[in-house]
Amino acid sequence: MKRIHYFSGVVISLFVGVHLLNHLYSLLGVNAHIEMMNDLRVVYRNIIIESILLFAVIIQIFSGVKLFLKKRKIASGFFEKLQIWTGLYLAVFFFIHLSAVLSGRMILNLDTNFYFGVAGLNTFPLSLFFIPYYSLAIISFFGHISAVHSKKMKRKILGIEPVKQSYGILITGIIFTLIILYGLTNEFKGVEIPKEYNVITGNLNTNAEYRI
Repeated sequence: MKRIHYFSGVVISLFVGVHLLNHLYSLLGVNAHIEMMNDLRVVYRNIIIESILLFAVIIQIFSGVKLFLKKRKIASGFFEKLQIWTGLYLAVFFFIHLSAVLSGRMILNLDTNFYFGVAGLNTFPLSLFFIPYYSLAIISFFGHISAVHSKKMKRKILGIEPVKQSYGILITGIIFTLIILYGLTNEFKGVEIPKEYNVITGNLNTNAEYRI
């Protein structure tokens, strides 16, 4: 179970790393974000790659919950506890996020691009859910990696002790979270959200565009 969980996690981490880089492009503007996403989709929306990713996420959810239930009472130390709790949050996040994206694509017939994400992030009171929801997901991703790193890494890098390397990964994740949230919220006040995304925010006037 641990080995399956590890390898599915590696596959997902490769995708998440590229996905977060895409979100960083929001700092360059909406068009830059969407253009990069369209380029990346040529690869990850290939039926083979997408099927592998979907299978990896399903494995990660079930194995993650099972490992959490097994280890929650015996975990000791900061990084062991960080690993199991961030793993649980990621399992919940993957389930919700995957369900939302697939529903958006197949039921609502929406392009799940920049606008799909920022509509909820920038609409009060939905933002009270979406801001911590996305923030904790990014922090949990880096936190989970930092916890695994603390177990696997046994040597110094550039003279830095392994435990300090792990803390560095976690702090980097927090910084990334703040930058990405800035790019998807405050940076783009005044951006027009296409009318088809009104369904996400509960705006009854489906013919109107609105601004964030």
